[in-house]
Amino acid sequence: MTQWQPVILWTDGLAWFGIALMLILLFASRAQMRAGWQRLWQHPLAVVSMLILLCYGSIGLLDSLHYRVRLPTINKRVQYSVTVYSVLDALLTPLRTHNETSYAAPLARRAFSATPERHAGGEVVEVRKPLQLGGQTPPHARTELALRGALYGGITGIGLLLAIVFIIRTFAARTTAPEQHEAPCPEPKFLWLKFPWSRFPWSRFPWPRFPWPKFPWPRFPWRSFSLTLLFLSILIGSTVELAGNFHVFGTNEIGQDVLYDSIKSVRTGLMMGCLATLVTLPLAVGLGLAAGYFGGWVDDLVQYIYTTLNAIPAVLLIAATVLLMQGFIETHPAMFDSTASRSDIRLLFLCVILGMTNWTGLCRILRGETLKLRELDYIQAARAFGVPSWRILWQHLLPNLSHLILISLVMDFSGLVLAEAVLSYIGVGVDPSMHSWGNMINAARLELSREPVIWWPLTAAFIGMFTLVLAANLFADAVRDAFDPLATR
Repeated sequence: MTQWQPVILWTDGLAWFGIALMLILLFASRAQMRAGWQRLWQHPLAVVSMLILLCYGSIGLLDSLHYRVRLPTINKRVQYSVTVYSVLDALLTPLRTHNETSYAAPLARRAFSATPERHAGGEVVEVRKPLQLGGQTPPHARTELALRGALYGGITGIGLLLAIVFIIRTFAARTTAPEQHEAPCPEPKFLWLKFPWSRFPWSRFPWPRFPWPKFPWPRFPWRSFSLTLLFLSILIGSTVELAGNFHVFGTNEIGQDVLYDSIKSVRTGLMMGCLATLVTLPLAVGLGLAAGYFGGWVDDLVQYIYTTLNAIPAVLLIAATVLLMQGFIETHPAMFDSTASRSDIRLLFLCVILGMTNWTGLCRILRGETLKLRELDYIQAARAFGVPSWRILWQHLLPNLSHLILISLVMDFSGLVLAEAVLSYIGVGVDPSMHSWGNMINAARLELSREPVIWWPLTAAFIGMFTLVLAANLFADAVRDAFDPLATR
């Protein structure tokens, strides 16, 4: 009998389904957008931002693997805990379990607020008690832990970089069949990439030939990739070493670690951006193509729908639907077996509402482009030969609009992440028990009026959200430059 029971929440299943769908679309569209992908990976900012987004995505996926812990057996009955944990919770166990009584400053050894204690003589003295995490650690250990973590992180980053180079150099020569007789890819300019890899027995092994195109060795920004990977490795290594002995970002009002709360909020932000995109994509693409291609009453109906939807204030519509959903959850508690499932269904419903109110912009763009493309000669020839409409939409129009879809979805991602923070701040966002940057900012609103100021919860939420949004915006700019035909002329 296992000591844990897997739990699949609605957002977990949709998250992994979105990853699979993204990979399928990526490989299916590489023939039409191969030049765009090659230009994208030659952009230094695209590579840097993609590494940061991969770090955030890894945290979100680890936090999407949930389970329950097995309880002690009573009367030979196997029972599991009501509390739902994730793999990320297991990795962050020291941060999750070492709770304090109240506030603690970042990297502090004693509590932020003094508590009164009565001595033997009857005198009452205010004392700042040592913390559970960091109270017994010497003050000079902070620098030693940071340097040791930076050293371990740097070594790990160099090893990871060499492994990536080794894998790419091993498989790059076997991505193309020998009978095609393509020109060999030029050797890179860096000396550490000119190692004689062919002398190793691994390169002589009959590896399978993979269908993806050759990797752009000469123009790939290896310097930006290497420096970013090393910086992230050093930063993560130092944080891991310090987090095992101190509260890096302090604690909040109830004594929970702020760094743990900020890391757990990554999944909420990613879910808001990705799941809302899954709702936006079929609505915008289906209605936009149908309105532009068929015209007539179909075009009038689609225009009437998104014009009416745009006339309603989005915040009021979202607030009304979220309050209705909250009332349904409170009146049907038997449908939810845990707090995590109740918070998860509210998050899912919020993503659906955001997706249904965010598809109109992309629909307008696709409708206008479809109106222009349907008058071209190859579309008219296909219609004259009796090609079915669904085949024209799928094989002729959709591939020519894929760059617009990709650019719009990537640029809307950061707006959806910020929307979660705004909605949670005004009280109509995710469940208050769920970790999110919006809830952290909402809780820090009253802390800024204290004396002295409690600044670290707001700072941690700001750093986490700012880094994600900035990386998404930079990646969106690179995608626009790489795939926009007007920008590449």
